[in-house]
Amino acid sequence: MKVADVSYRSVWRDGDSIGIVDQTRLPHEFVTRRLSTGEAVAHAITAMQVRGAPLIGAVAAYGLALALSKDSSDSGLAAAFELLIHARPTAVNLRWSLTRMLEHVQPLSPEMRIDAAWGEAERIADEDIELNQSIGRHGLELIRDLAGDKSTVNVLTHCNAGWLATVDYGTALAPIYFAHDEGIPVHVWVDETRPRNQGLLTAWELASHGVPHTLVTDNAGGHLMQHGKVDLVIVGADRVSAGGDVCNKIGTYLKALAAKANAVPFYAAVPSPTIDWTISDPLTEIPIEERSANEVLFVRGLNEDNRATRVAIATEGVTAENPAFDVTPAELVTGIITEAGVVAATREGLAPLSESASGR
Repeated sequence: MKVADVSYRSVWRDGDSIGIVDQTRLPHEFVTRRLSTGEAVAHAITAMQVRGAPLIGAVAAYGLALALSKDSSDSGLAAAFELLIHARPTAVNLRWSLTRMLEHVQPLSPEMRIDAAWGEAERIADEDIELNQSIGRHGLELIRDLAGDKSTVNVLTHCNAGWLATVDYGTALAPIYFAHDEGIPVHVWVDETRPRNQGLLTAWELASHGVPHTLVTDNAGGHLMQHGKVDLVIVGADRVSAGGDVCNKIGTYLKALAAKANAVPFYAAVPSPTIDWTISDPLTEIPIEERSANEVLFVRGLNEDNRATRVAIATEGVTAENPAFDVTPAELVTGIITEAGVVAATREGLAPLSESASGR
């Protein structure tokens, strides 16, 4: 995608380093960073300088290549894998990409591993873009069908599942970009998505692309649906069970309940690497990341002098809990937009993707 007429991926190789967009500086500043070690990559993932399940997977793959550039021995490979796989717990793409990298380079001699790792990381990044473009085309059909009866198609989304959360294009936002570029009148209700406010990243992306949108509080979605102002909901996901249960940013479950109560279609846009085929009981088996209470107790923004500032919003002594994700049961999901098409949120609907994923 483009920023000030310059095309960017969310991660790219830069010689013996990689480049990333530092998402902790958005939406007020667009800052890129160079990462040169596996440790720097692990920190970037943990600190959410990069975030979004597909992007985490791609960045981790590059991180393994960086680490092997320093130490390609068996012990170096094992240490790098362990460091990166524990950077964040919920997004399954992290484990998927690192396992794929390990299987690719482990049989090779240490001398051959470095080039092989860089090559495989590049393939993972390129494939992510292809998957997202396919998701965009299939999701476009949903928006196109709605556009026949409406002057404007109103989409509600939660968190950020755009190009910033992937290598490019995005998952939930890809169909919106495709629809806008085709000339379909589309408007997006953007949840602020507390406490990390990733909705502000969505608003920044949409503004950069010229897509009409309106930022709303997290609690406004149900009201908008009650009054007929939402035609469909599209969200991304950090992990989807084989039965179609969707683990996404905290608050997604509440949106799905409101959508069900108001007969609003609710879709998750998901590439096959985000599906965890091992999960049978998502409420107990998917690890839900518990992040710092300070993310709830403090906010960041610009003060009257246009300087970035951290502000306490609670009085001293207030405690907070900060689960980063929740699970939306499959029965609340109208369908899942994948690279293979829109499928039912069921084991049978998702089964064909298992075969394509195993062959990738």
